Amino acid sequence: MNKPLLATLATLVITGAGAAPAVAAPTTDAPARATAATRTAPAIQAVGFAGTVSLSNCSGSVIRFPGSADSDPALVLTNGHCLETGFPAPGEVVVDQASSRSFGLLNSAGTRIGTLRASKVAYSTMTDTDVTIYQLTRSYAQIKSSYGINALTMSDTHPVAGSAIKVVSGYWKRIYSCNVDGFVYRLKEGDWTWKDSVRYTSACNTIGGTSGSPVVDVATGKVVAVNNTGNEDGESCTVNNPCEVDENGNVTVRQGINYAEETYQIAACFGAGNKLNLSASDCTLPKP
Repeated sequence: MNKPLLATLATLVITGAGAAPAVAAPTTDAPARATAATRTAPAIQAVGFAGTVSLSNCSGSVIRFPGSADSDPALVLTNGHCLETGFPAPGEVVVDQASSRSFGLLNSAGTRIGTLRASKVAYSTMTDTDVTIYQLTRSYAQIKSSYGINALTMSDTHPVAGSAIKVVSGYWKRIYSCNVDGFVYRLKEGDWTWKDSVRYTSACNTIGGTSGSPVVDVATGKVVAVNNTGNEDGESCTVNNPCEVDENGNVTVRQGINYAEETYQIAACFGAGNKLNLSASDCTLPKP
């Protein structure tokens, strides 16, 4: 996993790496490469920090689905391994768990302009995917009225190889620009296995604290995945060193390459009022 902040700071101290403020300074990596040749080139969407949030140890974003209404309680997307009660075990699914976690809301420049608070963990798991979705105490309309910020819209279609993307970290106030390099049949890390993961090109060299960052398609401005891990040391299938496993069981290790989990399938599991419905006919998320 892209380690939570405390682990990252410990690594900086042990290795004598540069001070945290230098790393945390707002910046943008090299410009994204061209989108896939098979795609029609629409106008490029400006991607900033508006709607992203900082957690105590991770990044996240206020998200809505194509069918969400302004009056619905707002939702925050981050990783399963960012859950405040600890990593969900393999096979574990957390639903409707009370939470009062707070989130720092950012504007387009990356300035913290307010604090949002959870009412509950709507859904969390590290099985097949690595996702936590919090329900907030405010609606989208209330957030817009108070702060002038709109939620990021979650795409309900599969991301496309070659697409230009940006990984937007609300924690570090840093935007990484790269492309979707491809998709991984199974991504295995320690005891956890994720399905159909997104592999980045090398420019998205995400670090600890970027866990839970929205992955935004530059062409549409929609969230297509959630950033979650990378192979740090070249080890195979260990914690912080995920390995790729293909349909035939062949294992590939790509040191220095980072990954995200797709989010297009989540929308089918939330109905009217942003209510979780794991029994919906098109919902494929793991169930408790």
